[in-house]
Amino acid sequence: METRLKVKLIAHTPEPEKLVAAAAKLCYSKAGADEIMEDLTPEQINKFLSGLMAMGHASPIEHASFTFAIEGVSRALTHQLVRHRMASYSQKSQRYVTEGQFKYIIPYEIKDIPEAESLYVQAMENAQKSYDAIAEKLIAHHKEALIAEGVSEKKAAMDAEKMGIEDARFVLPNACETKIVATMNVRELLHFFNQRCCMRAQWEIRACAVAMLQQCKKVAPLLFEHAGPRCLEGPCPEGSMTCGMIADVRETYKGL
Repeated sequence: METRLKVKLIAHTPEPEKLVAAAAKLCYSKAGADEIMEDLTPEQINKFLSGLMAMGHASPIEHASFTFAIEGVSRALTHQLVRHRMASYSQKSQRYVTEGQFKYIIPYEIKDIPEAESLYVQAMENAQKSYDAIAEKLIAHHKEALIAEGVSEKKAAMDAEKMGIEDARFVLPNACETKIVATMNVRELLHFFNQRCCMRAQWEIRACAVAMLQQCKKVAPLLFEHAGPRCLEGPCPEGSMTCGMIADVRETYKGL
């Protein structure tokens, strides 16, 4: 059962650009934060943030954060995502949620080859059968043991299911679909986009990063004006591993 990427910006700091401008301005002003916020005009915010981002004065941008609901992605993607440690994550748990007929991601390269796709789907179906069979045996075993210890049948059934799927999940593949909520401040988001919008990033997390960036730009175009892979602002940092498509990449992000 194939699924599709879905990224939605579900929350963000109110007036993120005004807040960042006020926080930065506070460093050089005798006025308090409330007064600065009240006095800032859109023109002042624009001018101040343009200078701030050009100078690379990054600490004030940590005050603004963005929260995304990300669905229809593989656990292979989320294993990469959570490496970005200056963030907060809440992910669908395979310990507490039974994976009955789990959804999965089919990589495009596999989907383009019918024979490979057939083998892939078969592997997913076999994983499901193995998961179901192992979970069933574990749950029955744990339930019997709990009842023998004097636990009520209702509670034994509930506890046994959790104990069973906790170990059965080990056979589930990286392709297994998952859901995650991720919150990052703007500084971490810019770093994330530097790394994951790069053409050398894995295709799935790159698609996720681009979708996140598009939504960030709608809310805070000044903060994310130059966001994207590092080659947008200078030479490719990948050296001999470069994708060789800097001109195309820059053109793509101009219209993002």
